[in-house]
Amino acid sequence: MTRVSVNRTLARLYWLLGLVLLLLLASKFANDIPGIPPFVISAANNFYDFMRDMSLLIATGGVAYISNIYQKRSNFVESLEEEWRNIVRTKSVLLSTCEKPYLATDDYLAAYYKVSETIDTMRIVYRNAGETEGLVGLYPFAPLHDMRRALQTLDPRVANDITKEKKALVRDAILQAFYALRETFLEELDLEEPQHPLLVAGSRRLKTPGAAVSARVMEEHQRKKLGREPSPRPDIDTFLAKLRDQEETGGEGRATPSR
Repeated sequence: MTRVSVNRTLARLYWLLGLVLLLLLASKFANDIPGIPPFVISAANNFYDFMRDMSLLIATGGVAYISNIYQKRSNFVESLEEEWRNIVRTKSVLLSTCEKPYLATDDYLAAYYKVSETIDTMRIVYRNAGETEGLVGLYPFAPLHDMRRALQTLDPRVANDITKEKKALVRDAILQAFYALRETFLEELDLEEPQHPLLVAGSRRLKTPGAAVSARVMEEHQRKKLGREPSPRPDIDTFLAKLRDQEETGGEGRATPSR
């Protein structure tokens, strides 16, 4: 269930809820409004009494309906995320195929079937744009077919003159199609900017090695408690202690930063 479908359904629900509340308000004060025929007042009172008696059932049904909407949305987002992972894996396979110095038929077929599979699994997420009972419609994300067409030019069964320049052109075409696809495909996931991004290239850790005093005290307490008990395998203790010392000193006297 796309974001637009969810918002449209919720908007209809809110309008219906507002209309019902207005009718209930009018029914509640119908007796105080002059000039209203008696049969209208009677109908309003009956409507108000009915809604009051059925309010719990109506509220339960409304909550269940809204929960169903968000469950469908959650399932759709999960399918969308899995399809995107599949697209990324397909892109990696295609790019690795372009980087092979000698492209064998098996390598080409594996890449071709991978992109073909990705194109078809899109059907479980989206239907074709403009699809009707009599029309097939348009595939919703054409760049996937661009990636397939570019790969087909490297078919070793057809092309005998696959040069490095040709592979580079196909690789760039695949990347261009992937970037175009990424701009629109991920819009449905409601992604937000990170609250604590790291935007500086070549960044490094700003924290220094060490721990709080409480952690050091606990460490020492546990070490003393462990030392009071006899070890069943002193050789293992010696071995692990030696490895720890080597790691902390970097093997050559250089301190290894704490993780």
